[in-house]
Amino acid sequence: MVLTPTGLRFRGDKYPCSIGKGGLSLRKKEGDGATPRGIHRIVGMLYRPDRIPPPTDWALPIGRGDLWSDDPTHEDYNMMVRAPYLYSHEKLRRADPLYDLVILTDWNWPYAVKGRGSAIFMHQWRRPGYPTEGCIALSRADLHRLAPKIEHRTRLIVP
Repeated sequence: MVLTPTGLRFRGDKYPCSIGKGGLSLRKKEGDGATPRGIHRIVGMLYRPDRIPPPTDWALPIGRGDLWSDDPTHEDYNMMVRAPYLYSHEKLRRADPLYDLVILTDWNWPYAVKGRGSAIFMHQWRRPGYPTEGCIALSRADLHRLAPKIEHRTRLIVP
């Protein structure tokens, strides 16, 4: 997969997408809203089993207590954690549909550098052109069309 100025290109198809409100960055930091440049690997896929069927046979269901740690002071920084969790985190099981399907990248994972940024996902956008906090977002239809074509360790190139 390659991020281009006109969208995400993958296997001959192009998908319109949104990136972080901070643009693209070679010096990604926690909270800057930037999408990190580089070559990233797809390392996982999560889905809401109460809303959609499994998109692949290797996707994992998002449970009620599943969270993602975004607290650079904690040892679980940039890792999936479970509630109750007293440190800064993001809920993976959201009321809105943005995380019904989440494709995980290896940005700053599995050995996170504190403050380098967490949770660069591919997920559903709010609406076309609406920026993310650093993730790559696509329409629901395109995300669901793309997900089954992705293999574990597929590369995501952000030039």
